[in-house]
Amino acid sequence: MLSSPFKRGVSIVMVRGGRVKDLPGVRYHIVRGKLDTQGVQDRKKGRSKYGAKMPKK
Repeated sequence: MLSSPFKRGVSIVMVRGGRVKDLPGVRYHIVRGKLDTQGVQDRKKGRSKYGAKMPKK
């Protein structure tokens, strides 16, 4: 068996519907912060869309 330098991992993601206007054929979005995806770091506004937690004071 040959070993490949390009090993592909498997991630489980949650998807939601919704088109992307400038990408033909793309009809889904990945839900950030659920299952194997991480939220966006240092996100202050629009946190629920990006899976960011409430910043600590």
